[in-house]
Amino acid sequence: MSNLVVFPILVPALTTALCLVAWRSPATRRALGVSGSALHVVVAVALLVEVWTNGPVVLHVGSWQAPFGISLVADLLGALMVLLGALTGLATAVYSLADIDEERQRSGYFALLHVLLMGVSGAFLTGDVFNLYVWFEVMLMASFVLTALGGERAQMEGALKYVTLNLVSSAIFLTAAGLLYATTRTLSFADLALRMPGVIEEHPLFAQALAGLFLVAFGIKAALFPLYFWLPASYHTPPAAVSAIFAGLLTKVGVYALIRVFVLVFPGLPALFSAMLLLAGFTMVVGVLGAYSQFEIRRILSFHIVSQIGYMVLGLALVASPVPEVRRLGLAAAVFYIGHHIIVKANLFLIGGVVRALRGTYRLAGLGGLFKAYPWLAVLFLIPALSLAGIPPLSGFWAKLAMIRAAIRGEEYVAVGAALFAGLLTLMSMIKIWNEAFWKPAPEDAAHTEPVGKRRLALLVAPIAMLAAITVLIGIYPEPLFALADRAADQLLDPSDYVDLVLPQATEGAVR
Repeated sequence: MSNLVVFPILVPALTTALCLVAWRSPATRRALGVSGSALHVVVAVALLVEVWTNGPVVLHVGSWQAPFGISLVADLLGALMVLLGALTGLATAVYSLADIDEERQRSGYFALLHVLLMGVSGAFLTGDVFNLYVWFEVMLMASFVLTALGGERAQMEGALKYVTLNLVSSAIFLTAAGLLYATTRTLSFADLALRMPGVIEEHPLFAQALAGLFLVAFGIKAALFPLYFWLPASYHTPPAAVSAIFAGLLTKVGVYALIRVFVLVFPGLPALFSAMLLLAGFTMVVGVLGAYSQFEIRRILSFHIVSQIGYMVLGLALVASPVPEVRRLGLAAAVFYIGHHIIVKANLFLIGGVVRALRGTYRLAGLGGLFKAYPWLAVLFLIPALSLAGIPPLSGFWAKLAMIRAAIRGEEYVAVGAALFAGLLTLMSMIKIWNEAFWKPAPEDAAHTEPVGKRRLALLVAPIAMLAAITVLIGIYPEPLFALADRAADQLLDPSDYVDLVLPQATEGAVR
């Protein structure tokens, strides 16, 4: 069953090719865009079931064994992230049928969407540092074109900021990878798990500097404080479908890279994890203050992406704790939080797009009366909004509870205070959107738009309802995701199975 690991990359690649072949047929492109995303979900579910049942799986491309060849590896964290990416891709593809205009579709929108999904899946499944860089670049190229597609002035400005900072991140990442290879003569994650403890012991200052380069590179991609400012300057500019998949996935790939590299390669550097703890607190607070100061839906939601990244990095930072239970709880909470946040944040951006379609604006001052006119939309908004704020019994409550519980067990009370403060302001900013867009009467000078047809509205609402249902289901029945997060944390903290699978020649007990 090892070949199963390649299908989450192969399916979007094949869909991209077919979309390009069907260049002259708009209906075929749309059908391929949605059916390819649906098949992507199917293979992602199959991969997660396989990994849950039989443990991590590996595929050595071309039968070249690691660390010399290219390896695709799926453990529980990677398989879960692939499934979350596929679900977000499916919701976006369906939503795009009604949100993306014909001109953008003719310009290759669905092909670019699947290139992005291919890059995301590749980043989650690669078994070495260099190919992680390659998949980051695939994502960057696709996301840059998606951001600029349409050529509007605001889009071009946002795309320029987005690509400039991410190119800086890529340059730092490539430099760090080069130094890592020069030191260890390998870039395989499994091989690095064996070799880096010796490097850290012999050259601790160099190892800290090298890890710092990775922290900066991935910190930019994850929008970690103080490297976050590119995100709220760009995520509000493209169409709602593009903003939604960016919000759901791209920064989480950065967080995934932080988890994978720092837990597997640099676990013996507590000073770096302590720095992460400080950065996580600032990220939570600064991000939520930025959100609370905004008065446009997508700008508010963009700053909230930044704030929520802080919670995920807090869980990673707890790996520095001397208490094994705290390390496990922190990582498990981070995995659960990522799963919850991808669904909720993508959904909120999709709902913002529906508000724009119905009222013609994202500005809170120009909105109002949506609860009276569209009560079903108000309910669909409240589910992810209250989940983001951590209100029970929704998924965000369990995510925040797990994270705060882990931080308390680790006696990181300042971080707990920052998390609670950020949660309170998150709730207040969601209430602000509710009051301004849904509860207050519509202003007399509100923009008037053409009525949204039933078919278009159904295409917009269907993926929102699906993601909202997942949020409610996780909230009511969180045990399966908690169990998966716990096992994923155990695999990360004890990578012996991962190493033995990728490098079967490694001697037992060689891993810390």
